[in-house]
Amino acid sequence: MNQTRSFQPLLFGGDINVYSVARAFHQAYGVKSVAFGKYPSFPCKGSAILDYRVCAENESDASFLKNVEDVCREFSDKTVLVLGCGDSYVQLCARYKDKLPENAIAPYISEDLLNSLINKEKFYELCDKHGIDHPATFIYDKSMGHNFTLPWGPPYIAKPADSVAYWACGDASLNKVYVCQSWEELLAALDKVYAAGYQDHMVLQEFIPGDDSYMRVLTNFSDHNGQVKLMCLGHVLLEEHSPHGIGNHAVIITERDEELELKIRDLLESLHFVGFSNFDIKFDRRDGKYKAFEINCRQGRSNYYVTGAGCNIARLLVEDVIEGRELPFVMTQNPSLWRMVPKAVAFKYTPKSYHKQMRDLIRAGADHHSLVYEGDASLKRRLRVWKNHLGNIKRFGKYNKVPTED
Repeated sequence: MNQTRSFQPLLFGGDINVYSVARAFHQAYGVKSVAFGKYPSFPCKGSAILDYRVCAENESDASFLKNVEDVCREFSDKTVLVLGCGDSYVQLCARYKDKLPENAIAPYISEDLLNSLINKEKFYELCDKHGIDHPATFIYDKSMGHNFTLPWGPPYIAKPADSVAYWACGDASLNKVYVCQSWEELLAALDKVYAAGYQDHMVLQEFIPGDDSYMRVLTNFSDHNGQVKLMCLGHVLLEEHSPHGIGNHAVIITERDEELELKIRDLLESLHFVGFSNFDIKFDRRDGKYKAFEINCRQGRSNYYVTGAGCNIARLLVEDVIEGRELPFVMTQNPSLWRMVPKAVAFKYTPKSYHKQMRDLIRAGADHHSLVYEGDASLKRRLRVWKNHLGNIKRFGKYNKVPTED
């Protein structure tokens, strides 16, 4: 293990994204990350690999700057790597990346470019320009009311064009994505969103048929010169279907598709993108094309699938930003299984056609669960992870259906 200690990771957020990044740093360098989250919650609170600090106003500009400045003073002899693990935190990193203390680095694009990319309306315009397919899309404005039509039938997908502004409404009853089985259900969803205070556009899309196993996730790392150095494609086999967790990945097997990945590389390099990016994609069996849904300008919630496949995301950052190395371009092709659920859930809710591959990877030791880490395995921690397993068994039993056919 490399014992380089010339840097200190500083993470913003309190979810599995933060824990997975901290785990990557701990595995690669034995470093304990500092993290600021809004609540004293699992999986970060009580972790041996995190110095987790609670800040209720964590998403405000003033608190963000104060927390960065305090940590930079605390670790004045180190370079502080400032990393956002949620959209609002990435926006803060981009906004202030050139105004942080001298010993801080926030490896992000400009706020203007970030705002263009996270706005789904503008993202689809970029996809059209670079030959990247996406679902049939209609941009809805609040002024339209109920007076509009769509050139496709149900089910309809409805999601915010600006996810940061959407969640800033503070209405916990809003869904991450609305899957509407009728026109009336779509109109009711739109009315609810705007009644909650959201003002920007909603993206309405044609539903692409196929279960969770038609989904893909592509994670990329672009160096400080805007050159893509890593691409890791994950074949999603299972997602969450609860109202607030819908679309969160639960089981992924890594694979490779050079044609798709090179299209994405061309897009990223044309933008001179830097840092991590993450694309949600679905395979459309009707025309045999991959359709991109969105880009996240950060590592995704399921980012440990990349580290588990042999490409430690913390090492990429350190070698590029801290050590200034010239990194090779890599398309990950190591078969690897990643889970956020117990094995019983993974096998029960994924199509049987993938079970042999899953079993083979487990037997080969290429099976990874973000929370199951020998470096963070006190009795109290193991009991809390077990409680998480039980919660997943209950939640997937309530919201997910057992596949009836492959």
